[in-house]
Amino acid sequence: MRASKTLCLGSLLFLIGILQCKAWAQYTFVVSSNECSTDISTLSYACKQWLDRVAQVCEILQVEETPYKRLCSTKNILTVNGQFPGPTLYVHKGDTIIVDVYNKAKYNITIHWHGVKQPRYPWSDGPEYITQCPIQPGAKFSQKVIFSTEEGTLWWHAHSDWSRVTVHGAIVIYPKKDSSYPFPKPDAEVPIILGEWWKKPIMEVYHEMLRTGGDPNVSDAYTINGQPGDLYPCSMQDTFKLRVEQGMTYLLRIINVAMQDLLFFSIANHSLTVVATDASYTKPLTRDIITISPGQTIDVLLKANQNPDHYYMAARVYSSALGVAYDNTTTTAVVEYSGKYTPTSPPPLPQLPYYNDTSASVNFTGSLRSLANEEHPIDVPKNISNHFIFTISVNAFPCPNNSCAGPNGTRLAASVNNISFVNPSIDILQAYYYGINGVFKTRLPSFPPYVFNFTADDLPLDLETPKRGTEVKVLKYNSTVELVFQGTNLEAGTDHPMHLHGYSFYVVGWGLGNFDVKKDPLNYNLVDPPLQNTIAVPKNGWAAIRFRADNPGVWFMHCHIERHLTWGMDTAFIVRNGVPLNTHLLLPPPDMPPC
Repeated sequence: MRASKTLCLGSLLFLIGILQCKAWAQYTFVVSSNECSTDISTLSYACKQWLDRVAQVCEILQVEETPYKRLCSTKNILTVNGQFPGPTLYVHKGDTIIVDVYNKAKYNITIHWHGVKQPRYPWSDGPEYITQCPIQPGAKFSQKVIFSTEEGTLWWHAHSDWSRVTVHGAIVIYPKKDSSYPFPKPDAEVPIILGEWWKKPIMEVYHEMLRTGGDPNVSDAYTINGQPGDLYPCSMQDTFKLRVEQGMTYLLRIINVAMQDLLFFSIANHSLTVVATDASYTKPLTRDIITISPGQTIDVLLKANQNPDHYYMAARVYSSALGVAYDNTTTTAVVEYSGKYTPTSPPPLPQLPYYNDTSASVNFTGSLRSLANEEHPIDVPKNISNHFIFTISVNAFPCPNNSCAGPNGTRLAASVNNISFVNPSIDILQAYYYGINGVFKTRLPSFPPYVFNFTADDLPLDLETPKRGTEVKVLKYNSTVELVFQGTNLEAGTDHPMHLHGYSFYVVGWGLGNFDVKKDPLNYNLVDPPLQNTIAVPKNGWAAIRFRADNPGVWFMHCHIERHLTWGMDTAFIVRNGVPLNTHLLLPPPDMPPC
């Protein structure tokens, strides 16, 4: 009896210790100023054990300027830990990690964990003036990154001004330690990061765009893992090389980190089998060419089944907009088979589609399907609480004396349902959490305020001017959402890769032209739609998504073409707390960057 009482008392004390620790951890984590660690010497044994399970990994990301040479010239760029691209983070499904972000640069910075849902914890999500104010030069912010259902490839990047052009890196999320891939284990895994390079400092490009009101200068090169490749000057020596052995299979974790462009990607004489998008498994889809939009990740299996030789992998732009300048160059890397042979010189180059081949792009995107099996089930909302239609448009504001560089002397803008989003001076999350008035409004229209032929060739000029505002949409906890993105042909119809923070969503339908509210839902895929966090809405077309609003907080939604985001094609969802405490926002950390 005494032993039983002792055991019971010990269990109670252990439980109390864990509860105290959880309360402590909501307020305090990673408080050391010199290293990525927490001083737990004064904590109870139970608390130490709980922390060991909750935060298995600790990382340091130091943002600093570093000289890098590309295209025959050297310039300072923002890097993380001196690397470009930045370091890859490796975790397992369900992990929680602590990341100390040190800003040693001269610009404000934030870091976003793209595609990580951060359940109940938007405090570390990262978009400036949405969930936090920026980390100022010389300051540090300890970010808790909570992985939940994600499995596959995601990425992290700066979410302040245009810093993400060089401040980015991959996130590899392995299955839980007692699980495996739903496909044969590959012999090796390789991140493939597709990006852009400007000869000018990116902040000059950014500020010139703001000053003139026109389109920004296009990039001077595309890159694969930070290198432009053989087809650019002064680049051949450093071209990325993927060395393979005949008969082996390689998992390529492809990420489009480009600022402005969707990209076609292919490897000469090889097929690619898609097995996941945006950290969610898909039914195997084998193609010679894939299309990947900014923000997206696509995992593909590459079988080294050709004669030993050198083969180019290549990427170049898919640009559907008429009259909009784009970088028309091609970036390459080399797939090199091992063994003794005389390689073909130059290596074979894959046949990529023409730059405006919409059919090639949408046919690939429209063929993706969720794996949707017993081990990886899906849960598509059927009964919908909230129906929204959001027009996504490139617009224009008038300029005095028609002095700006946009069409007819206007200043280019962008909007969601005719609202061009304006960043506040205090982040929306803290304003919402602490009840600070005057920071945002909740009047974002649920449907287009003006109904017209959205995709017509000639639209009245008076439709081009949006309203400015910091307007958001409020959702009840656990409500269900169907959101139709409707592209328009105002100013410049083009593709829009729309990204939602805090959630993945099911892409239940898409089409070209205007969405028909009566007919198009009849053709929705509610059986195995792909689960994504970024969807490329086709030029002058539409895409329908569904999700359950079960993650309380403030969650940004925006076009991942950087100039469109800057011009105002963004908004946010505020998802209110549920009734039980475990459906409430977690408490904020003590070191939130000041506004």
